[in-house]
Amino acid sequence: MTTDTDTTRSTSDATTTATQTDAQSSPQSAGRRGRRDVEVPMRLYKTVTVFSTLIAVVTVVAGFFLLDAATLQVSFLRAIIAGVLRAVGLAVPTGVLSTVLAVCGLLVIAFGAGVYTVSTRFRAEGMGKSQEGADEESDNG
Repeated sequence: MTTDTDTTRSTSDATTTATQTDAQSSPQSAGRRGRRDVEVPMRLYKTVTVFSTLIAVVTVVAGFFLLDAATLQVSFLRAIIAGVLRAVGLAVPTGVLSTVLAVCGLLVIAFGAGVYTVSTRFRAEGMGKSQEGADEESDNG
């Protein structure tokens, strides 16, 4: 004869097992473990990949141009910026201009890196698991 306690315990065990199985197989549980991939249609994946890479490359190059202008007193970009500031009526000391250009350059580079990092979270439908979550072993000898 089973008691209510035994029935409750077995129901609780079955519920716990089902919950654990669901959590292991759901895509949301993969996100909780660290990687948060977003599955999108192939056309959107290609668009995101192309434009995020373009934005990342352009911003990193622009950031290095700004860093170059900050460190070189004879830079073409620095001469243009200083000329525009003088035309507006702002007299900016050389040290301040160098600091502002360097900070802006670093921020632009960081923005490009951020755009690229966020874009790596997208994957197309049908793409395999990421290497981090794959259960397969490497065959690289």
